Amino acid sequence: MLVVAGIALLAVWALYAYRPAAEPTIRIAAAADLKFALDELVAEFRRQHPQITVKISYGSSGSFFAQLFQRAPFDMFFSADMDYPQRLIVHGLALAETAFFYAVGRIVLWVPKSSAIAVEQRGVQALFDPTVKKIALANPQHAPYGRAAVAALKSLGVYEAVHERFVFGENVAQAAQFVQSGAAQIGVIALSLALAPTLRAHGRFWEFPLASYPRMEQGGVILKWVRDRASAELLKNFVLSEQGRAILKNYGFFLPGE
Repeated sequence: MLVVAGIALLAVWALYAYRPAAEPTIRIAAAADLKFALDELVAEFRRQHPQITVKISYGSSGSFFAQLFQRAPFDMFFSADMDYPQRLIVHGLALAETAFFYAVGRIVLWVPKSSAIAVEQRGVQALFDPTVKKIALANPQHAPYGRAAVAALKSLGVYEAVHERFVFGENVAQAAQFVQSGAAQIGVIALSLALAPTLRAHGRFWEFPLASYPRMEQGGVILKWVRDRASAELLKNFVLSEQGRAILKNYGFFLPGE
């Protein structure tokens, strides 16, 4: 009986020892402004590396930072600023040598195409159109795009006159959804979203002067508990490659060095 049991144990061990390795997977926490650009980047990356699965969750950078501080199960973090990745490094939660700067974000004032508001001609003064009851933007408490919106409105001297009409989205993508749905008549959103296929055909926008808000350098990092660092490094290198940079540029991002 002992011999039979031993053979059975060896058979079980052999089954597990020689089964194929798990499919490489990269789990990404990404800022909401990247929704369409990163989807396209990952689709092209997977065409070149079909053996690697990529799973992306989108949200506000600040909310992800809080989750990652509790060691949320992600391998990479694409933030809408450089501050959150650096803070993770300082706290020993991310690998310092993997930090990267991938783009510079830009903000616009956006309305649906059906709106009577002439946002392209009126610029920030469009906020004073009598039809504007609510103004959507990302929550500045945890969304870099929300902080940029507040800074721009203050810089242009209109914040005090309009801030009581703000409606905050959890992130910049939700702010855009508020305008699309009619919950707000106008919104401050990322240029990358305004240029995305689902919004480009359905809206119009005016871009805020770059000097009206702090430069939005966006960066990322690989987390300390990454499961497959080699695959994560491959994706990072693709995003920073000429092909990756071209995709980011199509969505209105300035690139490092510009």
